[in-house]
Amino acid sequence: MDIPHDLIVLERAAEEQRARLAGLDGEEFDAQHRAWREAVQAVQAAFADHATVSGQTTEGVERAVKRAVRQSEEDPAE
Repeated sequence: MDIPHDLIVLERAAEEQRARLAGLDGEEFDAQHRAWREAVQAVQAAFADHATVSGQTTEGVERAVKRAVRQSEEDPAE
């Protein structure tokens, strides 16, 4: 499956937002959690759009993108 670069960029951005949650609490955690949720919503919408255009399932697109991200770099949460 050919993975569009923009999907990889969006997935990485969402994972970076998730990684920023580490060590936060209270209002800082809540604000960062909202930012992460928004990033996840954007990437999920992009997965769905690509699936529709390419005739694939959203789940298949998501798996392929996550696999490509894992293979290209280490987890930003580490």
